[in-house]
Amino acid sequence: MKPAKEIRVGNIIMVDAKPFIVLRSDVNGSSRTGFTYKWKMKNLLTGAPFESVFRGDDKFDVVVLDKKPVTYSYFADPLYVFMDAEYEQYEIEEENLGDALNYLKDGMECEAVFYDGKAISVELPTTIQRQIVYSEPAVKGNTSGNVTKEAKIENAIESKQFTIQVPLFVSQDDVIEIDSRTNEFKKVVRN
Repeated sequence: MKPAKEIRVGNIIMVDAKPFIVLRSDVNGSSRTGFTYKWKMKNLLTGAPFESVFRGDDKFDVVVLDKKPVTYSYFADPLYVFMDAEYEQYEIEEENLGDALNYLKDGMECEAVFYDGKAISVELPTTIQRQIVYSEPAVKGNTSGNVTKEAKIENAIESKQFTIQVPLFVSQDDVIEIDSRTNEFKKVVRN
């Protein structure tokens, strides 16, 4: 058990017997009156957001989640199936995948996150390379400042095709590198 004052952003804690990840922590108060911690959290099982205020001496169980390398196999509506090195399959619901849906591709390597023996989500590599399947051509004369345009990237599920902002010089069929944490263009990959 850890007191609230020792809990940091990114920690996974149990609140009312449910696992939550702390997304944001705001501290109020003084040493004389005592500190309160306002946390913005997300339920790991349902993905539902949750906000609450706790005193500095409130105690919480900190949970350490298991992770295992897996590869994306296929979509079995409404579940996404991942497989580990021993050919064990893990099914994860669409709502638990979050931004990972934007980048899923057949055979893609990632890490499955487990809670209580059940796969609840996946973590992607920090940088991902994807080919642009569609982008508008650059408009001549539209070059003042940091100008970007939309580009669709390849994805295993066509209905989930993701659009990203890229510089004007990027064109269709280019392979780009993307930061999966921020969904931002990093660079064009030249072969």
